[in-house]
Amino acid sequence: MHRSASRLTRLLACAAVPVVLTVAGCSSDSGKGGSGSEDGKKKSESSASSAQPSTQPSAAKPEKAAFDKLPDPCKVVQAKTIETLVPEVKDKNGTATKSNDLANRAGCSWNGLDEDGLKGSDYRWLAVSLVRYDSHASLGSGNKRAEEQLAKQVEAAKASEGAQNVKAEPAGGVGDQATSVTYSVKKDVESFNTTIVARTQNVVLTLDYNGAAYEGAKAPDQAKLMEGAITAAKEAVASVGAANQQPQQ
Repeated sequence: MHRSASRLTRLLACAAVPVVLTVAGCSSDSGKGGSGSEDGKKKSESSASSAQPSTQPSAAKPEKAAFDKLPDPCKVVQAKTIETLVPEVKDKNGTATKSNDLANRAGCSWNGLDEDGLKGSDYRWLAVSLVRYDSHASLGSGNKRAEEQLAKQVEAAKASEGAQNVKAEPAGGVGDQATSVTYSVKKDVESFNTTIVARTQNVVLTLDYNGAAYEGAKAPDQAKLMEGAITAAKEAVASVGAANQQPQQ
């Protein structure tokens, strides 16, 4: 009786401890556990296994972004080009877009109304925006992120409010890749819009060049608008590269 009570006491004690400890603390009493030498061998093998270095490859870091800064957005297009594309420009220095992170987002715009008496008036508007993307371990390289953003910007331009006769096609010779989007918008007057979305390494450039005619003036020539937009976009792309050139020693 004393022996049975003693065994019952030990069983209750084992049941009261956590499961992880129960196996280790109670198996010896049952007489069915492995020998001490076998347990020691298993522990030794387990320790040796845990000491082995992991053979799983670590995630490769994306390449460093090529460009780490943006140029002054109001100086990416040459002054003489501004004067040609925007006659009677209100402010040749442009109006900078407000930004609290000029290293990654910047923009500038120009507009002008060329009045010609009874022949009417011509309005022009030019805008440039620049967005820079860093390489990120979870998001990918700066170039890849810029490629993705370029595609989004092209779709956004094609979906502009009131856009009619939308046409998108590659714009050769502008950065690493570029697409032009043209369309017309007819409200009080008909305006013609040209958007160039280009990528140079990890920077995406969006350039808008629009024209409208008032009071009987002849409608803007869409081919000339495209030609002017391409010229300005090329200058802006070149400005990004120049801003990131290392000074010569």
